Amino acid sequence: MQLIAYILIYPLLWIISILPFRLLYALSDVLYFFIYRIFKYRKKVVKANLRLVFPDKSKSEIEEISSKFYHHLCDMILEAIKSMTISEASMMKRFTFTNLELIRDLEIKQKSIMLMTAHYGSWEWIFILQRHINYKGYAVYKRLGNKYFDRLVKRIRAKYNSHLITTKETFQILTASQKKGELTMNGFAADQSPKHYSALHWNKFMGITVPMHTGAETIAKKFDMAVVFFSVKRLKRGYYKATFETITESPNEFEDYKITDIFFKLIENQIHEAPQYYLWTHKRWKHRDKVPEEFIKN
Repeated sequence: MQLIAYILIYPLLWIISILPFRLLYALSDVLYFFIYRIFKYRKKVVKANLRLVFPDKSKSEIEEISSKFYHHLCDMILEAIKSMTISEASMMKRFTFTNLELIRDLEIKQKSIMLMTAHYGSWEWIFILQRHINYKGYAVYKRLGNKYFDRLVKRIRAKYNSHLITTKETFQILTASQKKGELTMNGFAADQSPKHYSALHWNKFMGITVPMHTGAETIAKKFDMAVVFFSVKRLKRGYYKATFETITESPNEFEDYKITDIFFKLIENQIHEAPQYYLWTHKRWKHRDKVPEEFIKN
């Protein structure tokens, strides 16, 4: 069944991917109408999240953010499909970087990098970064249920010398790379909600106490990586600019989970600036009522 689904769906994805951007975004507008207005995909979740973290915003303000978010989400879905056939030149024009010298300076210092980011702005085209630097790129991801689509996604990322690895593979692969003397850049979208019963750290995110993923910090400390946060701003439709910010070059000098806390504060700053670009469809605050007593803070 997986192969049949791939055979049936792949041609449609390819046709969408070769559309000129003007038609691609016209299709996105249609998709928005069906997802937001007709099917109301996770609309209750989105509005519940927004009301929770923005209790002072009016009903009309929540509605406006929600609508803008779904427009952006549809754009990202089609931009991800566009990645199948977009030219390198077009990608480099549409996804640019403000301060690549920060990354190049760390390369001169022979520091591998833990690149921490959130599901904010656009993370689909960040892989073009590999065309500007000499690091070997890894990105931690969750394997897709359909093995044929999983291979497709890996193939798309590999165009720019980035490699997708699962959480279970991370330590083994990075240990082997370190033994070879390779410099690696390792991308983690670390703002997702971990399982509450196994979380090692809880803290406030957007004013709500929740469990936090600490894997990126743990790996950075184990392999003595510089920790860099990257933020993405949407300039206009189909155009993004990323900026890097060094959290630390010496992660083991920080007490446990301090790096994680700094990371979440940086995400909060992004969200407050333009909340419509955060991924509100995830149930990020679903464990807020399960806070262990030792993590309850006044």
